[in-house]
Amino acid sequence: MPGGFGRFLTPFLLFVLGLLAILYLTGINSTTVDLDTSKFLELLNAGKIESIVRTGSDIECTMGGKGVDQTVDGRKYTKFRLHMSEEEWAQNYSNEVKKAYEEGHLKSYTSAEPSKWPEIIMQIAIFGGAILLIWFLFFRRLSGSGAGGIAWFGKAKAQLIPKGQIKNTFDDVAGIDEAKEEVQEIISFLKCPDKFKSLGGRIPHGVLLIGPPGTGKTLLAKAIAGEADVPFYAISGSDFVELFVGVGASRVRDLFGQAKASAPCIIFLDEIDAVGRRRGPATSSGGVEEREQTLNAILVEMQGLSSNENVIVIAATNRPDMLDPALLRPGRFDRRVFVDLPDVKGREAILKIHARVITMAPDVDLMVIARSTPTFSGAELESLLNEAALIAVRKDKKAVEMSDVEEARDKVRFGRELKSRQMSEEDRKRTAFHEAGHALVTALSPEADPLHKVSIIPRGRSLGSTLMLPTKDELQLTSGKAQAIITTLLAGRATEKRFLGDWSTGASNDIERATELARRMVTEWGMSERLGPVNYSKEEYVLGLDEGGATNRVSAKTAEIIDEEITRIIREAEHRVNEFVVAYATVIERIAIELCEKETLTAEEVAHIVRDTAAKNGFSAPAVNISGQPGEAD
Repeated sequence: MPGGFGRFLTPFLLFVLGLLAILYLTGINSTTVDLDTSKFLELLNAGKIESIVRTGSDIECTMGGKGVDQTVDGRKYTKFRLHMSEEEWAQNYSNEVKKAYEEGHLKSYTSAEPSKWPEIIMQIAIFGGAILLIWFLFFRRLSGSGAGGIAWFGKAKAQLIPKGQIKNTFDDVAGIDEAKEEVQEIISFLKCPDKFKSLGGRIPHGVLLIGPPGTGKTLLAKAIAGEADVPFYAISGSDFVELFVGVGASRVRDLFGQAKASAPCIIFLDEIDAVGRRRGPATSSGGVEEREQTLNAILVEMQGLSSNENVIVIAATNRPDMLDPALLRPGRFDRRVFVDLPDVKGREAILKIHARVITMAPDVDLMVIARSTPTFSGAELESLLNEAALIAVRKDKKAVEMSDVEEARDKVRFGRELKSRQMSEEDRKRTAFHEAGHALVTALSPEADPLHKVSIIPRGRSLGSTLMLPTKDELQLTSGKAQAIITTLLAGRATEKRFLGDWSTGASNDIERATELARRMVTEWGMSERLGPVNYSKEEYVLGLDEGGATNRVSAKTAEIIDEEITRIIREAEHRVNEFVVAYATVIERIAIELCEKETLTAEEVAHIVRDTAAKNGFSAPAVNISGQPGEAD
C-alpha cells in the first residue's frame, strides 16, 4: 500500500465506523420535520398534502402539485416526514386521512410493512467495518506487511553511521590518554586484520568501557570507528527491552546479522547494564524473563563471533558491579577499559577542544579554569564553556571573557546568583561573619587548599560561599589534610558564636560534611589510634545490637568507641578553630565589615587585610595560604 494513502487509512476507517454507528443508533430514517399534529391536520384538510406513504412508524408526506402554496411557517417544503407509533396513528390520524382521501383532498395513501433489510445491512456494515479495522490495526501489522509488521517490530533500533560519515577522531578526544592507548590495537585490527591473524592471535571481540557519566565513553567509541573508518552501529540497552517477551532477543539477532553483513564494523551497546544485569533466582515476572532472554541472546551472538567476521562489540556502563559474570568472561567482554574523570592536564585539553567553536577573549586562561574544576567530567566542562558563551551573549559581548567563564563555573556547580533575594541586615551581618571565619581559617591553614575568594551573595541554597583552588588533583587524602578540612568547615559556626553570641542553622551543611569526614576517618581509613587499621564502614559494623538483641559483627563497646572517636576528632578541630578566632578576632571583624560593603573579596584582598591588621596591631603577619586564581567552593 502506498505510504501516502496508508497513512490516512486508519483515521478514515475510524471516521466511517463512527458515522455508521451514529446513524444506526439514532436511526437513519427518523428525520422529523418540526411540525405539530395540528399543523399536519391543517395541511391535510386544506388539500396541500398530495400523498402519504406510511411504513411502520414512519410517515412520509408529499406536498401538493403546482399552484399549491408549499410554505409552512415561513419554510418551503416539497416533502416532510413524521414519526409516530402505529397505535398513535390508528387512534388519532387514520380516520382523518381516510376521510381526506375519500373527499379528494388526498390523492394517494399507501401503507406497507417496514423492510428489515436496511437495518440488517447497517448491522453488517458496522460489524464488518469493526472487523476490518481490527484486522488493519493488529493482524495486518503482525503479519509482517508494511513498516509496522512483526518483522519490523523485531528489528533492531540501532543508529547506523555508514563508513566514511563518522566525523569523530582521536583529535576530538582528550583527558583519557590511557584509554586511547588501550584501544589502539582495536583500530589496527579493523584496518589490517591479517596482521593479527598471522601469528594465530585472537583479537578481543568485546571491549567494555567503564567510567562515570559524562567522561566520554560514547565519544571514544565513535572515535574508534572514525579512526578505523568502519560502519558504526549504536544502540542503547533499553532499546532491546519491550513489553512482549522475545522481542529483545529478536532485535539482538537482527543487530548482529546486520553487523556481520557490514563487517568490518563496530557495534556500540550504550548502558548495557539495562539488559546485562546479574541474573538471579528464577522468577515468573515477564519483565525479568524478557531481559534475561535478551541477555542470553547477546551472550550467544558474542560467543558465535569468529575471528573472520571482524565485528567488534563495544559496550559502556557506569555500573560494572551489576553486570552478569557471563558477560565478562573471555570470549565476550574480556577487555575492560577504564574511562575515568580527567586530571588537570586532561581538563585543559578538553577545554581546548570545546573552545574551538567559541570566540574567546585574550584574558581567558584555560589552565586556570582546568585547575578550578576538579572532579568535572568532559560533559560538565563542555556545559561550562557553553554557559559562559550564553552569559557573554546576554551581556552583548563580542567574545567570552574570563569573568564569564568564572560565573559559568560557579553557576554550573552551585547555582545562579540570587541577587534579587532580599536579606535583612542581620542576616547579611551573620553571613559575613560566618564566611569571614571560613576565609581566615582557610588562609591560615597550610594544609588546606589555597583561598581564592569569599562572597556573601546568595547562590543556589547557600547564603554565602568561600572558594578555594586546589594546587593539584588529590589522589590520596592524608590525616592532616582531613583534619584541616574539618577545621575550616567548623570555622563559620565558631565565628558566629564568638562575635554574635549564638549559633544559627547556616552551619548545618558544614556540620554534616565534617561529621561524615570524621566518620570515614575512623571507620574506613583507619585514622584512629584506639581502633587501629580495621574497617568498620559496613552498616552491620556500626549497629551494635539489633532490635532482637542479636550481636552483629561489632560489639556494642566497639560501636561506642567509634562514636567517641568521631566526637574526639570534631572536638579537637573545634578547639583549634576557637584558638584561631580568638587570636585573629580583629582580622575576622575587618573581613566581615569589608564583605558587608563589597559582598565579594578576592584572596589578595583577604591577604591585604591580614597584613594591614597585623601591622596596625603590632604583631607579625602570618603566612597566608592564598591563590589569585579561580577556585573551588568550600
